[in-house]
Amino acid sequence: MTNTSIHSIMMPVRGDGKGDNVFVHAAALANRFGARVRVVHCHPKPDDMMPYGVVIPSVLRRQIEDAAHTSADSTRDKMIEEFQALASKCDLTIGEPELGRPTARFIEYEGKQVDAVQRYGRLADLVCVAKPDPKLNLGVNTLKSALFSSGRPVMICPDQAVSNADFADHVTIGWNGSLEATRAVAMAMPFIANAKSVTILHTGNSSDDKYPGAEQLQRYFELRGVASDIRLFTASGRNVGRQLLSETKDVGGGLLIIGAYHDSYERESLFGGNSQAIVAEADIPVVLVH
Repeated sequence: MTNTSIHSIMMPVRGDGKGDNVFVHAAALANRFGARVRVVHCHPKPDDMMPYGVVIPSVLRRQIEDAAHTSADSTRDKMIEEFQALASKCDLTIGEPELGRPTARFIEYEGKQVDAVQRYGRLADLVCVAKPDPKLNLGVNTLKSALFSSGRPVMICPDQAVSNADFADHVTIGWNGSLEATRAVAMAMPFIANAKSVTILHTGNSSDDKYPGAEQLQRYFELRGVASDIRLFTASGRNVGRQLLSETKDVGGGLLIIGAYHDSYERESLFGGNSQAIVAEADIPVVLVH
């Protein structure tokens, strides 16, 4: 069966204290699938440090550029040291990729993190990012870029640490037959095919003819040799995203897979929505696909 493994995982970092836990999640999956983790360290270009719309004397410009390079070099050296320590702790070999062997590589990228995600994320099987922290304005744009610019599944990693990839033993799938959910199933097949337990979460009447229901998805999995259970629940009027998290916890799931932002990102960010609630409140890893 094709498309049932993960070979390349990309994770962007920038020295904001969010990278270690994301790396541990990515490394756990790398060990599970024999994959390669590419850690892309992003730091701004000197031009990005210049005040916008202000004429700066050449002497001051050089001072800002020198300070930016010095800061970038210091942060890079610290990040490399942390990367090497974490790779060793997580049993990842630093070096050239080898099929079926968990490896890691550190890449330096000068520019914005959202641009790095586009460049390196599009040729990854999975993009791992930290759970955004809107209060500190950390990770929001990175998640948005990963979801809408990489064309790849994105896993948000909560603050809770993991010691292995057991969280992917039981996966749940938020299924409503939408185009986004369909893409999520297709792109997350490595998780689904390699899980010990798969539970389809579905609201209301699963025999609705407008979109394929839970039974149809279950048969789709059966053709691929994947056994799954169906858990029906009634939308209680509250946010269905929160219910998906709750149902996942109730069945003992460790990883939720969903199609994300059926409504526009901006609308959900302003007014709330299922995807936005999951991103904000998840305490387990969640794979999102737009």
